[in-house]
Amino acid sequence: MHKISFHQLTSAGDRAYNQDYMLNKLDSNYALFVLADGLGGHQAGEKASRFFCHSFIQYATKYGALINSAPKQTVEKWFNDAVAMMADAFQGDPVAYDAYTTCAILIITDTNVISAHCGDSRIYRINQKHIVWRTKDHSIPQRLFDEGELDEHKMGTHPEQNQLTKSINITNKFQPDIHVYPPAQRGETFILCSDGFWEFTKEHEFVALATVEMDKINLLKQAKLAMFRASGKSDNLTAQWLRIE
Repeated sequence: MHKISFHQLTSAGDRAYNQDYMLNKLDSNYALFVLADGLGGHQAGEKASRFFCHSFIQYATKYGALINSAPKQTVEKWFNDAVAMMADAFQGDPVAYDAYTTCAILIITDTNVISAHCGDSRIYRINQKHIVWRTKDHSIPQRLFDEGELDEHKMGTHPEQNQLTKSINITNKFQPDIHVYPPAQRGETFILCSDGFWEFTKEHEFVALATVEMDKINLLKQAKLAMFRASGKSDNLTAQWLRIE
């Protein structure tokens, strides 16, 4: 298994509460990073993101052992079990039906890189020259971008940026997009982040995070810059920054 260096941070931004959540698990056979951005009001969104992340991590031992043999099918079952556990965690709380969350899930093994996401929390795979790929948001701005009607750098400030076409709820109406990629290469960087981070981070700044020293101060500087650019209206922002050594 690759050696992985990582740093992570989360902030409420200019909001009264932080509805983002993140967890990770490093095993001898895999590395797992999970990030979620809650929606649906303070208590509802905060619970949804927290319950989902903990539920997904809870099933890591069961499904982590199967991830290389059938990665996509394994993550599908893993996700559904996590949503069911998330529903149980609400314990009949009526707020559950209004509680939604996004998710961004990254699993790295010696064989594959696997991404799963729902909503507009993103995963970036970056080398020292450019962004290799990023996940596609489930949102109206992403649809406009795909149709050639909106530039990438304008997606974060589009008036319908918060209009999602997919998110996670206890009703389990939507499934995540799951992709299986070639194995990670030494020197590659991955960033999982909520929209509060990527909305005001430029493409060349993401690439810069693949070249600078893995010092948490560099991630903190970029987060502070994103908050500054939001001009007092910063959303919660969360990022997990990792590099393959």
